[in-house]
Amino acid sequence: MAQRRYIARFEHTAERVYRAFASREYWDAKMEEFRKLTPQSDIDSMVINATGVGVTLTQVLPRTELPAIAQTVMKKDMVITRQEFFAPFDPNRTKGCFAASIPSGPGSLQGWIQLVAEGTSCYLERVTEVTVDIPLINSKIENLILENLDDLFGGEDEFTTAWLAENA
Repeated sequence: MAQRRYIARFEHTAERVYRAFASREYWDAKMEEFRKLTPQSDIDSMVINATGVGVTLTQVLPRTELPAIAQTVMKKDMVITRQEFFAPFDPNRTKGCFAASIPSGPGSLQGWIQLVAEGTSCYLERVTEVTVDIPLINSKIENLILENLDDLFGGEDEFTTAWLAENA
């Protein structure tokens, strides 16, 4: 198992960022942005209720665009189902969790999220745990996944910053 921590800072209040995460418009726009890289990126479900905000996404990465080491274990396009959940908004610290699954994938990915208020700004912390069950190369693939997640989270956070500025 490998683990990595990622932090993004926003020049918006935690409440404003949470409202974006609870907005269907935000997720629709995010999927449009994802489609620039992965043409098949869809919202499978979005639930907003007293227990919080839950979103399930599906993305399909063509096998030909996977790193060579990943192509050795993935014989088809990679279908990734992502789930994100945020508890009801807390003015100090809103917690959540996330997971991703790949049918026939040789491992698992899960983690937790917290949105922390810092006056008129906030930060979003993600801690990700990845486990790959392939002898001899598991740690190499786990680290590759975590590196790619850093890039993904960075892009998502840039998107969030831009979306918040455009939808103030």
